[in-house]
Amino acid sequence: GIVYGDIGTSPLYALKESLNAAAAGGTPTREMVFGVVSLMLWALIIVVTIKYVLLIMRADNNGEGGTPALMALLQRVMGGHSALITLLGMAGAALFYGDAMITPAISVLSAIEGLRVVTPAFDPFILPLSLLILVGLFAVQSRGTAAVAAWFGPITSVWFAALAAGGLLHLLDDASILAAFNPVHGLRFLLSHGHIGLLTLGAVFLTVTGAEALYADMGHFGRRPIQTAWLAFVLPSLVINYLGQGALVLARPRTLENPFFLLYPEWALVPMIGLATAATIIASQAVITGAYSMTQQIIQLGMLPRMEIRRTSETEKGQVYIPVVNWVLLVLVVFLVVVFKSSSAFASAYGIAVTGTMVVTTTMAFFVLWKCWKWPPALATLVIVPFLAIDVTFLFANMLKIVEGGWVPLAVAATLMLAMRTWRRGTRILAEKTRQEEVPLGEFIAMLARSAPQRVKGTAVFLTGHPGSTPRALLHNLKHNKVLHEQNVVLSVVTDDQPRVDDKDRVSVERLADGFWRMTLRFGFMEAPNVTNALSRARPHGLKIDLMQTSFFLARRALRVAPKSPMPRWQERLFIGLARSANDASQYFGIPAGRVIEVGAQVAV
Repeated sequence: GIVYGDIGTSPLYALKESLNAAAAGGTPTREMVFGVVSLMLWALIIVVTIKYVLLIMRADNNGEGGTPALMALLQRVMGGHSALITLLGMAGAALFYGDAMITPAISVLSAIEGLRVVTPAFDPFILPLSLLILVGLFAVQSRGTAAVAAWFGPITSVWFAALAAGGLLHLLDDASILAAFNPVHGLRFLLSHGHIGLLTLGAVFLTVTGAEALYADMGHFGRRPIQTAWLAFVLPSLVINYLGQGALVLARPRTLENPFFLLYPEWALVPMIGLATAATIIASQAVITGAYSMTQQIIQLGMLPRMEIRRTSETEKGQVYIPVVNWVLLVLVVFLVVVFKSSSAFASAYGIAVTGTMVVTTTMAFFVLWKCWKWPPALATLVIVPFLAIDVTFLFANMLKIVEGGWVPLAVAATLMLAMRTWRRGTRILAEKTRQEEVPLGEFIAMLARSAPQRVKGTAVFLTGHPGSTPRALLHNLKHNKVLHEQNVVLSVVTDDQPRVDDKDRVSVERLADGFWRMTLRFGFMEAPNVTNALSRARPHGLKIDLMQTSFFLARRALRVAPKSPMPRWQERLFIGLARSANDASQYFGIPAGRVIEVGAQVAV
């Protein structure tokens, strides 16, 4: 349900929008129907089956897929200093939010619009009912998906079975539609229709929206189950449905008004609308959950400030809830529904975000073939260029719709890209300034040996991003309180470029001097860091920590604009605003609030 919910709801609108684009508002000819259906079938075969299912799903980061996982894998292989890979990762992540914003709106609207087929009297209620469903969907996110996720698979299975059944019912209306398997029909249509052909190609791309989910969700379900389900069940169901819709339109051109719902007999309309609504809610849930997971990953990879992340399941690692993301998405989705008002209007805005993400993924796949799989560059180019050419063609076709609504996901992606680049640049500048003012930890311990301060009972844990330097909080504690604890732990929390870290590699401890320890905790970019739990693993390393006798010292920096800065003034202010919005460090790292002491300092950036 999570993997195929998005691509499985495309039949609700993909053929209708493609034929409307081809006919430019008129009645499509037989050649148009054959050409459009052929393009849709071969998009499923080439883009989804060959590129994603058979090739790109082999490019995993310890079993994890998706743009951030691919970025982390390539950064590790290429030394972590590739600006191009980082930029591609940011672009892919930013464009994903455009998809997460539009998918719930277009999916739910297209399902509820089926009521119009039952009777035109329902028309005034379509928009309010869609908004009600969407608001309710986002409102229940904080409770997690565990309670309803058990129904995702069965409902989606019934949905695909219904897709196949609807297509089979009308396949014999005009069996000549089977000729659409010949790619010549699609190529002939594109070559003979010029600008209209490109506009149609942008609508045809709606057929494969959701393909990125197959790759992104690989870490949750594994490569083999996703490949098997696609080849054995999902792809045949989609192909049969599109062929059935094509045959129906050939036999009765007036059904172009809503060819999907008109596949079914009148008595089945209301049940199909209900099933379609359930399927679109699952599709929406999938991208919303994906937005949470994506945000968690890019925070861990240092591309956005800390946000509150709540775990909604004690057993499922991937189930998290991020309030800020949830409510921002809700506002954007409601805004889009109110502005665009129909699924047809959304079609112009939908493709750009997804095609952009696919171009990024395909480009990064070239580096995987070359750097990770050690293919010769010429062979990697030979394999990737045809896929990239198709993706770029789809992207160009969708770019023609920027004025009609395509600017929306681009504006969202550009805003997020600006925020991520500002955060990366600002944190790097801040780290350099902080490092210049820090005292090497070895020198500090040697100084204490010459002039030992008063010791008090208990353990003090000082969090720092630079384990070789003395934490600012430690210096201020000694300066103002004139004491040290019996045990002092300089703690660094490191995010690895792999999804998860084995428990045996979680903790490393080094004894520096009497009463001084250096500890490093490692977490994967898919994990939520929990310092308290990880500290309990320090005992086998010779460090005994009683949490009831432990104080955690955190440095809280109040940022202000510097007279001279490497960043423009507007970017400085944006970075300071992002830093102020960051979630409390103690909450983010899972440290009990009652054990935390914060030491403040002003820093000019």
